[in-house]
Amino acid sequence: MSSTPNGDSDEQLSVSEPKTWAAGVPAVAHALQYSLEQTSPRRTALTLLNMNQVDGIDCPGCAWPDPAPGHRHKNEYCENGAKHINDEATSSRVTADFFAQHPVSELAQQSDEWLNRQGRLTEPMVKRPGSDHYVPISWHDALEMVATELRALDSPDEAAFYTSGRVSNEAAFVLQLFARAFGTNNLPDCSNLCHESSGTALSETLGTGKGTVSLLDLHHADLIFVVGQNPGTNHPRQLSALEEAKRNGARIIAVNPLPEAGLFRFKNPQKPRGVIGRGVPIADQYLPIRLGGDLSFFRALNRLLLEAEDARPGEVLDHDFIAASTSGFEEFAEHARSTDWDTVLAETGLSRAEIEAVRDEVLRADRIVVCWAMGITQHRHAVPTIREMVNFLLLRGNVGRAGAGACPVRGHSNVQGDRTMGIWEQMPDHFLDALRDEFGFEPPRHHGFDAVNTIRAMHEGRIKVFLGVAGNFVRATPDSAVTEEAMRRCRLTAHVSTKLNRSHTVCGETALILPTLGRTEIDVQASGEQFVTVEDSMSEVHASHGRLEPASRVLLSEVAILARLANKTVHDTVDIPWQEFEDDYGTIRDRISRIVPGFHDFNARVVRPGGLRLPNPVNEGMFPTRTGTAIFTRNDGSAPTAPPRHLLLQTLRSHDQWNTVPYTNNDRYRGIHGSRRVVLVNAEDMDELGLAERDRVDLVSVWSDDVERRAPGFEVVAYPTPRGCAAAYYPETNVLVPLDSVAEVSNQPASKSVVVRLETVGAPVTAGRG
Repeated sequence: MSSTPNGDSDEQLSVSEPKTWAAGVPAVAHALQYSLEQTSPRRTALTLLNMNQVDGIDCPGCAWPDPAPGHRHKNEYCENGAKHINDEATSSRVTADFFAQHPVSELAQQSDEWLNRQGRLTEPMVKRPGSDHYVPISWHDALEMVATELRALDSPDEAAFYTSGRVSNEAAFVLQLFARAFGTNNLPDCSNLCHESSGTALSETLGTGKGTVSLLDLHHADLIFVVGQNPGTNHPRQLSALEEAKRNGARIIAVNPLPEAGLFRFKNPQKPRGVIGRGVPIADQYLPIRLGGDLSFFRALNRLLLEAEDARPGEVLDHDFIAASTSGFEEFAEHARSTDWDTVLAETGLSRAEIEAVRDEVLRADRIVVCWAMGITQHRHAVPTIREMVNFLLLRGNVGRAGAGACPVRGHSNVQGDRTMGIWEQMPDHFLDALRDEFGFEPPRHHGFDAVNTIRAMHEGRIKVFLGVAGNFVRATPDSAVTEEAMRRCRLTAHVSTKLNRSHTVCGETALILPTLGRTEIDVQASGEQFVTVEDSMSEVHASHGRLEPASRVLLSEVAILARLANKTVHDTVDIPWQEFEDDYGTIRDRISRIVPGFHDFNARVVRPGGLRLPNPVNEGMFPTRTGTAIFTRNDGSAPTAPPRHLLLQTLRSHDQWNTVPYTNNDRYRGIHGSRRVVLVNAEDMDELGLAERDRVDLVSVWSDDVERRAPGFEVVAYPTPRGCAAAYYPETNVLVPLDSVAEVSNQPASKSVVVRLETVGAPVTAGRG
C-alpha cells in the first residue's frame, strides 16, 4: 500500500541553517501575519486580547496552564496559539456552493493545508451512497439519519464515538453518557494516540494517570529534565515557565534526538530582553540521544545514583521516603545494578561522561521535575521507560512535594479533561457506579475499543457507524491506507467539525458533516449565554467564554448536537434530561459535580478567577496503587534497532503546524521552507549512502507483515540527528506506521521508531547504518 503525495504542486524546498533561539519579534510578526490573513484586525484583536484571560477564551491549542490571575500578561499567548485561535476565527466560509463545485474525489487529492484554508463549515451536509458530492441536509434529518443507523445496529458495540481534546468538559461528559446509555464503551480518543503510555505507567506506579506538578512547582524546581519534547514548537508558553525557573536558579537538561531551538535560547517577546536582547539560555546540558534510548539512559542514571549512595551512605537517597511511601525498592535496586554499560552506550549514543555529568547535576539538586511528551510515549517500550523515570524520581523523594514531580506535557487543550469526564474505553467501576446511581441505568462494564482497535474493528466490519467529535481521525491515526479503507467500510461516518479536513473526504457508505460552533464563538441557548470548561495539563479547570459572532446562524454547539442526537437515539430506554443539558450547561456541571471526584460545587468554584485545581492523591501523600504505596518497578526492554542499512524514523510536527493541520509548508526553526516532504538525515549516513542534499527518495517502512508501506517523493536534508536516525513530518508519514506497531501495555502507536529504508526515485538505494 502507498500514499499519494497529497501536497501542493508548487512546493519548492529551500534550506537554511537551523535556528539557535526561539520566539522573539519574528514570532510576533508571523502570528500577526497569519491572523490577519485569516480574519479582520478587529476580530484578531478580539481573540488575542481575550485569549487565556480570566473570563476570556481558553486557547483551543495546547494544554499548557495559565499563570495565576494577576500574573498574566495582557498578551498571554504564543505564536502557535495566536495562529490556532485565528485559524478557527477565519472569515472564510465553506458553503453548499463549495461542495457543489468540488466533488469528494477532487477534495481527496488536496493537501491538508488547502482543505483547512477553505474556512469554516456553515451547514450540515450529507454524501449519500453512490454520490460524489456532499449536499445540504437539515439538522433534523441529519441527526435522525444518525439515530436511525445507530438503532438499526445488531449491537451497540457496532458503533464508535471518537473525540479529540478540542471538545469541552461539558461536551465530553454528554458524549460518554450518550455512548454508555446507548450501551457501549467504544470511546476512542486522542489520548490513545499521544499520552496513553503516560497514563498507563503513572497509574501503575503512582496510582494516578495525571502529572503531579503545578506551574509553581516548575518555577521553583532546582533541576528540570525536558525529555522527548520540543516546547518551542509544541508548547511554546512552556518556555516562559522554563525562563522563570532559570531566573530562580534552576538547571535544565534537554534529552532529545534533535536539537530544538527553544531549548537553546528563548527570546521572550513579552519582555524587553526578548525583543532587543539575546534572550535567556534554556538548556544547560543537551543530550543528543538515539531514538528510543531513554530507557537505557534512566536505567544508567539510576544505577549511578545507587552507586553514589554506596559511596556516601545516607546522603544520596531519600531513605525515609522510600521506607514509608514505596514498595519494591530492593527488587528494583538489584535490577538497576545489573545495567550493562556497553548496552547503555550503544542504545543511547551518549558517552559515559555525559551521563555521569547528569548524575552530578542530580546530586546537586533537591527538587527535580521530569517533563516529557510524545518523544517518550510513542515507542514500543514507552511504558517501561516512563516507569523507569518514576523510579528516578522516587529515589530522592521527588514526588508529592513542592518543586518536584512528574510532568507529562499533553498536547491538545482539553485532552486531559476528556479523560476526567469519562472519555475512555475502560473507565473504572467506581465511575460507572456513579453514573448508574445518578442516572438510573446500568452502564456497560466490558471494555470497549481504543483508537487502534477501532480501526481494526472497522476494517473487519465489526464497527458500522463512526461518530467523530472534533479532531481529524483519518490523519491522526497510523497506517493511513488501512485506516482509510476501514473508514470506507462503515455504513455511516459522521464528523462534528468546525473546518474541512481529510476525514471528510474518506467516507462511509453514507457520510455526514455536522458543523459546530468554535470555542471562540458566543454560545446562546434557551437559558442564555453559555460558557464551557476545560482542564489543562496540570489539572486546573477553568471557564472559556466565546467572544465572536458564530460563523453561521445555522451552527449548533457540540453540546446541542450530542444532546439532540442522544435524545433521538435513547429517549425510550433511559430517562436522562438531554434537553435540559442543551438549554443550560450548568445542569451538566451539576451532574459532573456529583459523579467526578474533585468537582464538588463545580458551578460555583469554576467561575472564580483562575477556576479550580483538582486534587492529586500523590500530593496528599496517598498512592492509590495495588500496594497503597508508590511502586518501584523492574523495567526491561531494548531500544528499537534497525537492520543493517536501514534507519529509525521518527514522525514529528513542524513549527507552522497544529496537530494534523499545517498552516504553511515552512518549519523555520529547523530551517525548512517551502515543502513538508523532507527527510532529515545525519550527514554521515548520507555520505555512506552516496546521497546528497535535495536527492529525492521514497520512504519505505519495513515491518514483519511484508506489506509495503511507502511515502513517496521526499527530499533529503542533512540534519544533526544521531547516526542511524531520521525524522520527517506527520501526517504525511503516518502511512509508514504499521497498525500493529504499538507500545506494550498501552497500545499506543509507536510513531517515533519506524524502521525505514530510503529508495531513490526510479531505483532502490539502501539506507544508512543501523
